Amino acid sequence: MGKVRAVDYDNGIKTKYIQESDGKLTINNEQNVNSLLDRNKKLYNNTDQGWVSKAKEMKRVASVPPLVLQIWAKEYNGSNNWFALPKDIQRKIMKTKLNSNEFRYFRTASGNL
Repeated sequence: MGKVRAVDYDNGIKTKYIQESDGKLTINNEQNVNSLLDRNKKLYNNTDQGWVSKAKEMKRVASVPPLVLQIWAKEYNGSNNWFALPKDIQRKIMKTKLNSNEFRYFRTASGNL
């Protein structure tokens, strides 16, 4: 285990910069998502079925932590910049991930995207 050189906090993400004994730098990101998952569960079970307004113009379907978006972007193209991905690719990734059982706890309403 290397020596922690710095720790940053940004938008709920804790980043550790670790200097390894071989000279390499390891960057470790952490995010506690327990409160977000609890909120998602409450919203999922809410009687509004995810509708944001009574007019049913917009539906809230998911809440995904920023660190997870970075991981999904990295899986797609090797870069962790979610917002650099084209919108159609973002939609494709979201649809695939959020319709799977693996990521169902990010959903805030039932149904498929």
